[in-house]
Amino acid sequence: MLDIRKPDLRPFAFEGNFGLEREALRVTVDGRMALTPHPFPSDHPRIVRDFCENQTEINTSVHPAVDAAIEELKEIDAAIRATVGPLGERLWTNSNPPPIADESEVITARFTGPFAAKSNYRDYLAGKYGKRLMTYCGIHVNFSFGDRLVDAARVERDELYLHVASQCVKWGWVVVALTAASPAGDYASVRCSERGYWNRFVPVLDFSSAKAYARSIARYVQDGLLIAPSELYHPVRLKPRGPYNLLSLAERGIDHIEIRCVDLNPLTGGLVDARDVQFVHLFLLWCAAQPRETLSAAQQEAAAGWFKAAARLDFDWSTVGELLERMGEFFAGVSGTTEVLAFEEEKVYHPEKRYSRMEVCHV
Repeated sequence: MLDIRKPDLRPFAFEGNFGLEREALRVTVDGRMALTPHPFPSDHPRIVRDFCENQTEINTSVHPAVDAAIEELKEIDAAIRATVGPLGERLWTNSNPPPIADESEVITARFTGPFAAKSNYRDYLAGKYGKRLMTYCGIHVNFSFGDRLVDAARVERDELYLHVASQCVKWGWVVVALTAASPAGDYASVRCSERGYWNRFVPVLDFSSAKAYARSIARYVQDGLLIAPSELYHPVRLKPRGPYNLLSLAERGIDHIEIRCVDLNPLTGGLVDARDVQFVHLFLLWCAAQPRETLSAAQQEAAAGWFKAAARLDFDWSTVGELLERMGEFFAGVSGTTEVLAFEEEKVYHPEKRYSRMEVCHV
């Protein structure tokens, strides 16, 4: 559908927009859940609360390059640390929460006035999934293709994103395997495993149009399986411009794609390695060039199994190597890609370089 190797696309191949989200828990100096209220104003443009009072979420602005988005993420992270440090608190750098003796240590975020419904929603999640699960944190990578690239490819924007999203559903487990950094028991990433952020059913989504995609999510709300579209815990999400809601998505179309299955990387202080985000970018470009296909319900259910399997320590990494080899062949001769792919391939052939195998400090 969109192949950046074509001569008329090469000048715009890597144009796009990037935004990052990062959730992290505030903890005491001895690594326990902080019980203090969220220390930032409710109207802060970049720092919000997620599920609980001590779970800060950073939302960067939109940038034309990965490095710029990561630089802003680092700056906001430093500002948070500068604020909570004098309070005797730190930021936990792992996707897994610190030891929680009792769920009473997890104080759900409290909103008042016109935003009181946000508290009700969090109370619902706590009752359905348990507070402990909702404390797992991660990185979300938001990406949109550059306008000049889409125009040069002569593709309809919604059609492009729907195709890429369906391919991410099929192949996105590779992102889980390569960025898993929260080991526990048999898992390289508890957050992405069957013990993590998954609904009690496997969603089957319709990628034929933006309206059909929105309707396929709305159906689960209408059937009572979800209380709201935001409860759909899916590793890939298509988003409209502005606040996320299905009506806007159906009527205004798709603005960008969100990849939601990247763990916090303790080696970067609980942020993310730029090369991993660059790999996500390459992966999306590779997905854009794959043959069109309609994923059946059985294929989508099987794909969910692959995501969960990739979160295990005993995952068959030969499959990762095979996919990276295909990507390497695709990007052969495309400047700026060799180093990123080589960085990821090192994890395949040198298990000690996988984040889930490394011993790191969590605070």
